[in-house]
Amino acid sequence: MKQNIAVIMGGYSSEYNISMISGNVVYNHIDKTKYQPYRVVITKEKWVALNEKDQEFNIDKNDFSAIIDGTKVNFDCVFNVIHGTPGEDGKILGYFDMIDLPYSSAPAYQMALTFNKRDCLSVLRKHGINTAKSLYFNQGDDINIEEIVNELGLPCFVKPNNAGSSYGISKVNKTEDFKAAFEKAFKEDHEILIESFLDGTEVSIGVITYKEKVLALPATEIVSENDFFDYEAKYEGKSQEITPARISDIQLKNLHTEAIKAYKALNMSGFSRSEFIFIGDIPYFLEMNTVPGMTTESLLPQQAKAAGIPLPDLLTNAIEMAIKNK
Repeated sequence: MKQNIAVIMGGYSSEYNISMISGNVVYNHIDKTKYQPYRVVITKEKWVALNEKDQEFNIDKNDFSAIIDGTKVNFDCVFNVIHGTPGEDGKILGYFDMIDLPYSSAPAYQMALTFNKRDCLSVLRKHGINTAKSLYFNQGDDINIEEIVNELGLPCFVKPNNAGSSYGISKVNKTEDFKAAFEKAFKEDHEILIESFLDGTEVSIGVITYKEKVLALPATEIVSENDFFDYEAKYEGKSQEITPARISDIQLKNLHTEAIKAYKALNMSGFSRSEFIFIGDIPYFLEMNTVPGMTTESLLPQQAKAAGIPLPDLLTNAIEMAIKNK
């Protein structure tokens, strides 16, 4: 009998639309000879499963089941494709832990840790991983721009502390740009991170647990047409994404070492995709995405393909590992 897989998508954040696209890509590429996938849309207003006609059926939150077309469906595993909250920050995963339902992501705590940029950077610095200089503020703090510039220099980046897909990020080139940058970031989160500018080659690299081994995928070089790798560059074709990245052998070796070191230091499992910038041959860590995009434009599927892993195999492995580990 086929196992029932709930592909959860949507979420509560600005990344809702991207998550819906990613979720449908996952749903369409799951091996249907092994599994019976169902799309489950999670929003603040409703949790619903969809049938083939896109009709909605309410999820029973007592056991995460649904009566679909007159038949009660219990799920054997959840495939998490919710970018942002509550999927990527671990909130909904704590619920799945309580009802003992396997899921494809890392555990709830690891997801929460990596989603919080400040805390993630703090942990990785303790493990000797290079990062940009940074400052951190809460909404309502008295922010001294002169002190920021003295500490980090210009240009610098202002980011929401908890957000993805480059929402709310600004590159600040002059002091008068800070006000708009703060407003933009605080629209996404009540905490912000300000980081020094690193001038070098930007790369993205997936690290996954594949067939019970931690595997670094081929890296992607990011060449943005915009001032940095923002939302337009990621999702609207305003960048070149070159896989494998045009970096030297020593840079690639250092990148693989640091990416796997970060994955293990954070006690990750499942998928991850991390961004680095090279200063000389040394990769500097920017952030880790634990529910990376799965759209046709997304980097992790590109990298897996370059490694000889077709998307259905990538998804099957994630499901099998989730069920086995549970």
